[in-house]
Amino acid sequence: MTTLVTGSRGKVGSALLTLLHQQGLPVRAASASPGDLSTPAGVETVRCALDDPSTFRAALDSVTSVFLYAEPAQIDTFVAEAHAAGVEHIVLLSSSAVMAPDAADNPIAASHLAVEQCLAAGPLEATLLRPGAFAGNALQWAGALRSTGVVELPYPDSHGDPIHEHDIARVASAVLTRPGLRGGTHHLTGPQSLTFAEQIATVARAAGRRTPVDIRTVTREEWQKSVSAYLPGEFAQALLDYWASTDGSPAVLTRTVEELTGCPARPFAEWAEEHADAFRAERAA
Repeated sequence: MTTLVTGSRGKVGSALLTLLHQQGLPVRAASASPGDLSTPAGVETVRCALDDPSTFRAALDSVTSVFLYAEPAQIDTFVAEAHAAGVEHIVLLSSSAVMAPDAADNPIAASHLAVEQCLAAGPLEATLLRPGAFAGNALQWAGALRSTGVVELPYPDSHGDPIHEHDIARVASAVLTRPGLRGGTHHLTGPQSLTFAEQIATVARAAGRRTPVDIRTVTREEWQKSVSAYLPGEFAQALLDYWASTDGSPAVLTRTVEELTGCPARPFAEWAEEHADAFRAERAA
């Protein structure tokens, strides 16, 4: 009853590997670069690039369940190979972005939606996990907090629902190991609606910063220019539009993590304490 965990280098995938291994369950760690994996002792590793069908058959051999990242490039082939291999259940790491009315035209949501639709039309039982913002997204501010202490944002009062990546892994473990939870669609959030400014203040406190972070509001154009070297324009525009829609509007929260795992979702402050070193100033502030 082996579970294949794709994307095992990611925060969610690696945490899920550990949870399943601790329960004594057979698990196989998959990655496009398995040599870079750091897995618990005794966990098998395999190459599985979700955009390369030649890697699917060996990765899926003797597998009964899959934790799947939402890569649409070869999803039809992956599902066909999984079915042929005898896979019974796929748990998809999707996104709450698919719940937006414009999901099919949104570059952030569209890839997740395409995979969801393929699974819905396919022969395998699928469980869809739709988390909101990962708590780890806050690491985008680490460099600024370590150096200048100045963070530039177009919408500092935009709300999010940051969820600890380990909580997503706990939910994935639950639906993979409890047959009664199979087949559902689950919207996952953290326990608080927090603005970007509140998240920044939280990580600054965790890092022991003695002076407030200088949060400067910039225009959409200024922010997009600042990220143009690594973020394509269409994705930047999609993010800006989303942040504008949530500016001053608290996020809708769920208790799904607690309902499925029996434990409440962890507050963002807990994630911040765990990652405080990433935000510590290079000089005392």
